[in-house]
Amino acid sequence: MLQIDHVHFYVEDAQAWRDWFVKYLGFQAVVSPIFPTPVHQGKSFHTYTEVVKNGNVHFLLSSALLPTSPVAEFLRLHPPGVADVAFAVADVAAVTAKAAANGAKILQPVQDGVSCKYSKIAAWGRLTHTLVERTIIGSQLQLGIDDSFTAIDHVVLNVAVGDLAGAVSWYQSILDFQPQQSFKIQTDRSGLHSQVMISPNGKVQLPINEPASANSQIQEFLEVNRGPGVQHIALRTPNLISAIARFRTAGLSFLSVPNSYYTQLQQRLELPLSSPELQAIAQQQILVDCQKDAPLGALLLQIFTQPIFNEPTFFFEFIERRSQAAGFGEGNFRALFEAIESEQVKRGFVSGH
Repeated sequence: MLQIDHVHFYVEDAQAWRDWFVKYLGFQAVVSPIFPTPVHQGKSFHTYTEVVKNGNVHFLLSSALLPTSPVAEFLRLHPPGVADVAFAVADVAAVTAKAAANGAKILQPVQDGVSCKYSKIAAWGRLTHTLVERTIIGSQLQLGIDDSFTAIDHVVLNVAVGDLAGAVSWYQSILDFQPQQSFKIQTDRSGLHSQVMISPNGKVQLPINEPASANSQIQEFLEVNRGPGVQHIALRTPNLISAIARFRTAGLSFLSVPNSYYTQLQQRLELPLSSPELQAIAQQQILVDCQKDAPLGALLLQIFTQPIFNEPTFFFEFIERRSQAAGFGEGNFRALFEAIESEQVKRGFVSGH
């Protein structure tokens, strides 16, 4: 058993970001003792933590009260972002022992928390992984309303050029992840190499990217983030069109998709979409991918936010998989890259010519 338990963000103002998730993404603020953190919910003497949830997705948001907080140390070195991706495991002692035997740095040995046991290991760069063995699942797995988030679909890690093979090897040896598909994407302006890693039970998908050019969007992330880190998290929802309409009404900003994309989309006759649905998809600027040899009706719908923090680092993807559609929208990569690169041109990171 291995699945994502929660994700921990280090931010400058945890209460403000709690309000952001509530306002823009429909999360609820929750008071919950079930999350193992070195600071726990609420105030410790140096760190303040909030917990928000939507459906099966739980985020921890921590900010520093004192310079001695681990959040303060993180923010001295990096912009706000993901500090820890926590995995639920069946036997935390066994997983931690194996990780240590294979060379992982143990940041916290196995400890007893409220309704769980947990440990923490250092991962790539300054990312960490808390390992959680739950003794009481409780409300952790309760689903919310129909169009809430059902899961974290995947988490994307960016690493420096030349580090992809090392990161792949680390996740293989420490946590038994296995390589799945790999991609090499090249546009007129930039490119990347990506290797998708998947947990043994298939519950966790971790694409790892390295830049393939000096002005790649991955290179920009590495420079602004001042090192490797989590570039984006994809949240799965059963009704993407209505969810995005709601998020737009709340004021959330998304990457723009050129109209030509939808002209081409309508020419792809194999897409099992009605005219009204195609119109709604175009109105919300959602990307659509249909893989060859996929089951009938298998469609992947996806959309990407603008970076949520002040710096162009972390963003969200929202995704709907119809009829168990697989993949990551490979057919959309060029459209996605061109949309991201148009934002890079606006920021002056790449030339518009």
